[in-house]
Amino acid sequence: MILPDHEIRKLLKEGRILIKPIDEDVQIQPAGVDLRLGNEFRIFKSTSLPYIDTKKKPENYTDTVKITDDQPFIIHPGEFVLGTVKEYIKIPNDIMGSVDGRSSLGRLGIAIHATSASINPGWEGIFVLEITNIGRAPIAIYPGMRVAKLTLHKLSSPAEKPYGSDGRWKYQKQEGISQSRIHEEGD
Repeated sequence: MILPDHEIRKLLKEGRILIKPIDEDVQIQPAGVDLRLGNEFRIFKSTSLPYIDTKKKPENYTDTVKITDDQPFIIHPGEFVLGTVKEYIKIPNDIMGSVDGRSSLGRLGIAIHATSASINPGWEGIFVLEITNIGRAPIAIYPGMRVAKLTLHKLSSPAEKPYGSDGRWKYQKQEGISQSRIHEEGD
């Protein structure tokens, strides 16, 4: 079951979900919450490596870029970057989230989230976006602009093992962008 606006407001007021900072009048939509672009990005360097080995800790193949609220971040055609949202999010054990890009940006060629758009029950932190420009022209995006929508789904019962409950989860309580930690998974 997808939660509507009035239930989202109720859960925020009760403290069962946390989305901070939030402007409820602007960000809460009929069936979700708009998320705003943060100020931190990871851009991929050109490298002479023949490939990235997912079983090894990654070499330093990205650079972190931080910009001010009024500064544009330009995404060039074919470019893939990681970016943050402004909001710190905390989801309880009986709710999961899904993140979708906004169609207004999609119509310009910006795909806001490339892969795992799910937020597991029990997760908290700053959500990292996988942003790609699939269009033909460079596009300026700005911190604070609404770039994605978080949809909240009520589970039939609380998760037995919510995200981070056993301490092995790689991105629990993240406050910035890290490089991929797929190498920590082992076999």
